[in-house]
Amino acid sequence: MSRGYVFALGVFAVWRITYALTNEAGPARVLLKLRRAASRWGTVLECFYCASVWVALPAALAIGTTNVERALLWPALSGAACLAHRFTERNQTPMYWEEPEDDHVLRGHADGSRTAADSR
Repeated sequence: MSRGYVFALGVFAVWRITYALTNEAGPARVLLKLRRAASRWGTVLECFYCASVWVALPAALAIGTTNVERALLWPALSGAACLAHRFTERNQTPMYWEEPEDDHVLRGHADGSRTAADSR
């Protein structure tokens, strides 16, 4: 099998497993129960992007042939699965946003004055 084909299979496997772990109840609600049990250790199974890092690790270990290749495959598989998730996600929410800061944390001009635009 070609390396590109194996990488593509790895990406889709990581995406599918991560999606199931973070979004589906599963047969007999076993995945939902797993998410609830894992919540003791944080929210890793509530966030697709977080969970994909850990799902990609065993995939990278299985696919890679050298330690360097495995180390590079780990973030590559996770990142590609995250891209696939962004393309298939129904609610496209921004991955990052900044909250507006209060005026009191803004610095004025060097002479200490502020303009009308600064006090919005």
